[in-house]
Amino acid sequence: MLLDVFGRHVVIKGSSKADVSLNKEAAKRTEKVEGSFDIDLPDAEIGKVCTRFPPEPSGYLHIGHAKAALLNQYFANKYHGRLLIRFDDTNPAKENNEFVESILEDLETLCIKGDMLSYTSDYFPDLLKMAEKLIREGKAYIDDTPKEQMRKERMDGIESKCRGQTVEENIALWKEMVAGTERGLQCCLRGKLDMQAVNKSLRDPVYYRCNPIPHHRVGAKYKVYPTYDFACPYVDSIEGVTHALRSSEYHDRQDQYYRVLQDMGLRKVHVWDFSRLNMTYTLLSKRKLQWFVDNGKVDGWDDPRFPTVRGILRRGLTVEALKQFILSQGASKNLNLMEWDKLWTINKKIIDPVCPRHTAVVKEGRVLFVLRNAPDQPFVKIIPKHKKWEAAGKKATTFTKQIWLEAADAAVVAEGEEVTLMDWGNAVVERVQKDDNGKVVGLEGRLHLEGSVKTTKLKLTWLADFSELVNLSLVELDYLITKKKLEEEDDFMSVLNPTTRLEIEAFGDANMRNLKRGEIIQLERKGYYICDLPYIRASKPIVLLAIPDGRQRPPPGQFIQK
Repeated sequence: MLLDVFGRHVVIKGSSKADVSLNKEAAKRTEKVEGSFDIDLPDAEIGKVCTRFPPEPSGYLHIGHAKAALLNQYFANKYHGRLLIRFDDTNPAKENNEFVESILEDLETLCIKGDMLSYTSDYFPDLLKMAEKLIREGKAYIDDTPKEQMRKERMDGIESKCRGQTVEENIALWKEMVAGTERGLQCCLRGKLDMQAVNKSLRDPVYYRCNPIPHHRVGAKYKVYPTYDFACPYVDSIEGVTHALRSSEYHDRQDQYYRVLQDMGLRKVHVWDFSRLNMTYTLLSKRKLQWFVDNGKVDGWDDPRFPTVRGILRRGLTVEALKQFILSQGASKNLNLMEWDKLWTINKKIIDPVCPRHTAVVKEGRVLFVLRNAPDQPFVKIIPKHKKWEAAGKKATTFTKQIWLEAADAAVVAEGEEVTLMDWGNAVVERVQKDDNGKVVGLEGRLHLEGSVKTTKLKLTWLADFSELVNLSLVELDYLITKKKLEEEDDFMSVLNPTTRLEIEAFGDANMRNLKRGEIIQLERKGYYICDLPYIRASKPIVLLAIPDGRQRPPPGQFIQK
């Protein structure tokens, strides 16, 4: 019989008795989870493949980025090739060094190490030269069409009034853009591709825009910045990338990618699609995640409710589980909506066999159980933190004549019933005291240590009634939104979950004073937890975040409720 964090009885079919601690041995005990990677990259040669992971330093890495990085690493390793890490830092309005540093740290955490680190900004001088070359060859032109009008003309296949300008006119306006003059700020550089193409990405895409905001690496040196569509194929080809892996949302822009390389006269790079990772009840848009940060809805980018790498690891996900989850999807290009339950189930298999066991009793409604034949003086036994994993260490358990039970346990025992006190033995409940409302307020009984644990229905967790217990805050977390799949036209603010965090006060065994931040444990009959705030002083509770275990949960908004 198990209790949830609120002290309610729950029934779990096929639940495991073992549970958590990050340890390399755990991975050895888990079953191998791999998807189908029998798909070969086109024209791939052993020793010659080069992939790249090009994050934009405008936010923290999330689980979708992790998939891209891990797949790029996988194929680089498969072909004994190289993996490049490149920051696509072409938008100074959104980027900063904080994001650069956090991305590098997260990649290190994921054990992803590139063979070369670069920045698109390293190539700004060369990109400017290429832009001017395309203008002089008549393959690009300057356009001052207002933004909304330009968007409509592209959709309707209408050529810009600027498309027929002479090379000399375009060069003059290009110089205005590069100088950041008032006239230049009205313009952008567009590729002259095909305004009648069925694939609308080929309808004269923008190559350069003016932006007077200083860049986090090069300062105010430049007033114009290349778009991703222009810079990415150039740098990919120049750096020796053979296969550009991109999520399927970019599929319609493959023709554009190849055409830009062709116009530049550069070596072809193969583009290979993989399915974008979409998770239920989850936002992956940086803009939307930034809203939660800016409006104080979360603690920051590492909030355990966030899908960022830092957030999910802070909540108790292991790196090994994340890798297995990504690889279990294989190289499929099919779009699908993934359930978090699958990820947390993989995680449980890793943390379950090795985590230390501890005990907690929810404070509200707790009941004192007096054992009349227990020793008058408290005594201590040193017992394993995990009965099947010696490396988890040992803990000191105190035994006293009076012990605390949770209200939910006390409410279901009957007079004359024999129960098992976990890590002690059997006891017989001789008297149940209730108040006028029928609520159990006290229990009396005697130890019956010679009794068999196999014959008892109730297996109860308990804590000694003594001053060394520690204060705990058990934290349950819920999804940030209440809609399973958010469509493009949906307003995410209309589906915000009003309650996403709930804290329950509890007592914990004294051994938890030694918990370190990030350490994963199991609270007997409650579940898995990760230490978010360790012991500081008696008046400040240890904060433990509940780790999902893959069991199906009620819908958002119904999960957290008393």
